[in-house]
Amino acid sequence: MNRKYSHFLLLLMLCSLPAQAKLYKWVDDDGQTHFGDKVPNQYLSKEHQELNHQGATVNTWPPAETEEQRLEKLKSERVRKEEEKQAQLKAKRDRVLLDTYTTERDLVAAKTARLDAVGSQLQLSESLIADTERKLEATEKQITSIKASGNKVPKNISDKMVREEKQLVTHRKIAQGHLDRRQKINTQFDGYLERFRELKAEKKRIKDEREARRRKELGLDH
Repeated sequence: MNRKYSHFLLLLMLCSLPAQAKLYKWVDDDGQTHFGDKVPNQYLSKEHQELNHQGATVNTWPPAETEEQRLEKLKSERVRKEEEKQAQLKAKRDRVLLDTYTTERDLVAAKTARLDAVGSQLQLSESLIADTERKLEATEKQITSIKASGNKVPKNISDKMVREEKQLVTHRKIAQGHLDRRQKINTQFDGYLERFRELKAEKKRIKDEREARRRKELGLDH
């Protein structure tokens, strides 16, 4: 719509409306600007404005969100909440780390203690594995000897070998669990130590900056 004609139409509308009436402005699908005391239903979901009797905009209604925009907004909100959650968890872990350990030596001592405990459990598992392997080897030799003599292997001996095989599998799984836990402890405490150093360095930096500001305010630095 021609700008001069649009302004002329607006003036006519302002002059013809009662004092209490509201005036709205909207743009149709062809890009034409319209004014009226009521926005047509098909344009309520699109951007439109309410004007005062001087023709100034007093309210604006943005266009309704498309389904794609709504889904994108929900996705962004989920990402924001997840990032906020992770930040809170990280801050909590940092507080626990600083509250639990005072120095790097404390961290190293805690790591060593846990590794020693796992090492003892691993040593026990390895001992049980070796003992079960010896028993199984003896049972297998016994069965081989019985078969070589042409006799039938007694059920109790066959069952004994099955039990020993199952025990060996179980002990090996337990031992592997101890190995995995030892690796996890190493990785975990290496991460703790790195983060501990970062937090201590940040704490020192903040302290130094505060001290520098204090000295500057007191005029101690020239």
